[in-house]
Amino acid sequence: MKFRLSLFFAIILFFANCINVQKSLEPTELVDYVNPYMGNISHLLVPTYPTVHLPNSMLRVYPERADYTGDLLNGLPVAVTSHRGSSAFNLSSFQGNESELKPVISYSYDREKITPYGYSVYLDEQETNVYYAVSHQSGVYELKFDRSNPVFLILNSRRGDMQWDGKALLGYQQLQNDTRIFVYMEPDIQPQKVNNQNVSGQNAHIVLSYPANTKQIKVRYGISFIDAEQAKKNLYREISDFNIAKVATNGRKIWNETLGKIKVEGGDKDDKSIFYTSLYRTYERPVCISEDGRYFSAFDGKIHNDSGMPFYTDDWIWDTYRATHPLRTIIETKMESDIINSFLRMSEQMPRFWWPTFPEITGDSRRMNSNHGIATIIDAYRKGLKNIDLEKIYPAARNAVMEKTLAPWSGMPSGELDKFYHEKGYIPALKEGEEETIPEVHNFERRQPVAVTLGTAYDEWCLAQIAGELGKTEDYNYFLKKSYNYRNLFNQKTSFFHPKDKDGNFIEPFDYRYSGGVGARQYYGENNAWVYRWDVQHNVADLISLMGGKDNFTTNLDQMFREPLGKSKYDFYYQLPDHTGNVGQFSMANEPSLHIPYLYNYAGQPWKTQKRIHTLMDQWFRNDLMGVPGDEDGGGMSAFVVFSQMGFYPVTPGSPTYNIGSPFFGKSTITLPNGKTFTIIANNFSAENKYIQSAKLNGNSWDKPWFSHDDLKNGGTLELVMGKKANRSWGGKAQDVPPSEGVKN
Repeated sequence: MKFRLSLFFAIILFFANCINVQKSLEPTELVDYVNPYMGNISHLLVPTYPTVHLPNSMLRVYPERADYTGDLLNGLPVAVTSHRGSSAFNLSSFQGNESELKPVISYSYDREKITPYGYSVYLDEQETNVYYAVSHQSGVYELKFDRSNPVFLILNSRRGDMQWDGKALLGYQQLQNDTRIFVYMEPDIQPQKVNNQNVSGQNAHIVLSYPANTKQIKVRYGISFIDAEQAKKNLYREISDFNIAKVATNGRKIWNETLGKIKVEGGDKDDKSIFYTSLYRTYERPVCISEDGRYFSAFDGKIHNDSGMPFYTDDWIWDTYRATHPLRTIIETKMESDIINSFLRMSEQMPRFWWPTFPEITGDSRRMNSNHGIATIIDAYRKGLKNIDLEKIYPAARNAVMEKTLAPWSGMPSGELDKFYHEKGYIPALKEGEEETIPEVHNFERRQPVAVTLGTAYDEWCLAQIAGELGKTEDYNYFLKKSYNYRNLFNQKTSFFHPKDKDGNFIEPFDYRYSGGVGARQYYGENNAWVYRWDVQHNVADLISLMGGKDNFTTNLDQMFREPLGKSKYDFYYQLPDHTGNVGQFSMANEPSLHIPYLYNYAGQPWKTQKRIHTLMDQWFRNDLMGVPGDEDGGGMSAFVVFSQMGFYPVTPGSPTYNIGSPFFGKSTITLPNGKTFTIIANNFSAENKYIQSAKLNGNSWDKPWFSHDDLKNGGTLELVMGKKANRSWGGKAQDVPPSEGVKN
């Protein structure tokens, strides 16, 4: 008996081990590393969305629910159009009493699975299996019914117009700014009855009725921003039948090819999942909305021919200029060129010739502060991308700083606040309790005077570089001088950027952690003074000088990571909800912090950058539901992860250089658009061996903690020897530091 029990438990243990081995096996294809659920539960604000889409494609869907923990699905998604918005249209199936029908059916659900190219879920109370696969501008659903009741299909436009033409459902949903999204949806089985032929208004919907014992219905559809006829063309061009497996197989192939532009080796499975999930998210935005050579532009409300150059929109540039755009200058050069030319077209189509700041499907929402789209221009140009016409682009970029107001979240022309900035070199702050009188200033977003002054100084550095490339010497000198405007707010006594009133006096009393109200917007923007202390991306050398040298600079950097919140978490995040992912006063969760860990390279202590990058990644990025520390804005934070895990980062977009960090893989191979490869090799790599002992770049000994785009663009190899103790001499000499504008009097 004991023998039989022992044998029984041995068999159980064997199968358990087999299951564990199976779970731990490495995926056979890159797309299988992607975990769309990573970060779906937020630490405080907005979570990531498990989006089903092909790279930079117009059609995107994700489950329609409050968040990952939402207990009900609100119908089945058809398309996503807006900034973190709900789906356009809802498709619902229903088996039950016809009197219980509603425009949108809420479902209890189970067994959900999401991949970048497909979606499946079991609607348990309805006993319905749902399968979905996506193409660029079209998708297909397969619904399998376990019940024998009559079946109803409901398509809801939310706000718009719906029709049944005898074969298909078609119509539109009205979005903002006179923008419409159209649908053409065709079932594989004709309905027994249709409740209405034509409906319009709020929750306009049509119900298709099918008889009892209907076991399966397939539905394919196309979307368009032009009209329903174009939606039909998009569908027929991409999905010729109702073969969902074929669509899914093609989507899987496209994702494997796309993700395969960067291949990583070594490291554990979770690190690879974090890497490829982050890479997948950099392809969610912007989206190509060209349809058979035409596109609808919300920037002028017209339909245009794209003349063979695809049109892209929905780009959250304040976030994406930092790393997402620079990533495309390496692996997607034509796309990046087309995106920048799309920005130019937007500028030409808008009432005023201003470079966009936050272009969405419905137009430029002018969110956030500064005009960092300017950085994407010079960054792409200096990295050798083709078809970047600086002569055409420059006036729009210049106007975005000189003619448009610098007030955050505003699309108004420049006014009194801007006149003050251009004359005095800083945005004046209001004292506590002082009433706002400037009409351009947003009631909630406030002036953000320090954030805007620092951000505009960087934008003006970018303008100076463009002017210099064009030989516009007067403009070059003018904007280069203004690129030092951050100095006007530097408090020598405290080494912080400190708001000043209109008379040039620092606002006092002042607390660098808490002053500024909600989001510190009265003086900064979403983050406090500890984060904006480092917001001089273009001139780190001068920032070091302002702080009194490298020792003081690194001491201040160290202290940021050690400075306590000073309040309970509840009180701190009540005031600064975007300032999450904290290590001391550093915020891993917000984009103005992304370059900060690399700043030790400029002060002769690159070993601290190597340590800090690994620490931050290990603390805040994980392959689980809470594995992203803050808002993943349009790929902005994900691109930081992609670069950092490979081992380098673009601290200063506009400068064709990269800071070296510390890789998370033994080997990373980037396939460049010219067919050549750039490889980062980390000899002796392990999680413990995070410190660079020595390096070679393209076969030559390399002692600098940075390299240029020229070192990368024609292929090559960065070979690092890693160890578990810091080599404090590597990259530490004065002549080794990364380039920046320098110190000028």
